[in-house]
Amino acid sequence: MSSYCDYAPGNPIHAHYHDREYGFPVDDEAVLFERLILEINQAGLSWELMLKKREGFRAAYDGFDVDKVAAYGERDRTRLLNDAGIIRNRLKVDAAIANARRIVELRADYGSFKGWIESHHPLDKADWVKLFRKTFKFTGGEIVGEFLMSTGYLPGAHRETCPIYRRIARISPPWMPGAKKAKK
Repeated sequence: MSSYCDYAPGNPIHAHYHDREYGFPVDDEAVLFERLILEINQAGLSWELMLKKREGFRAAYDGFDVDKVAAYGERDRTRLLNDAGIIRNRLKVDAAIANARRIVELRADYGSFKGWIESHHPLDKADWVKLFRKTFKFTGGEIVGEFLMSTGYLPGAHRETCPIYRRIARISPPWMPGAKKAKK
């Protein structure tokens, strides 16, 4: 079975993401939010398309600033639905805005999006999916699994024979047995 580790290294579109981002633990809330938006938008499409449109998403969603996106109103929604630089799907646009608002709400109890994730870690994939579906919009099994793998909370981003796997293992991602629990 082919894996991302087979074709991403050296690929002009995938290499940087594979070698420097995919599976590495993420602390920054804007990066976590970006990954969630990109995973939601990838549903039914290719990851390559998301990487090609990444800068368009970054511009359209104010650098993935959660507070700015949470404050979006109808004018912003219309702007997003007319922006050829992103995926113009009403359900996905609405999910991005609703999920930003939900992250703002979660800060009251958890301090941040990462704090919310950390407070529930570790869970198996099925329990993560249930939790995300209960908490966020447009978060099915593949979206949640890829989001959590890409941010270091579930294993599977890289094969053990991939050199990037060894780099990630040295920094003890949350999914790895014996990994240090991150401070909240």
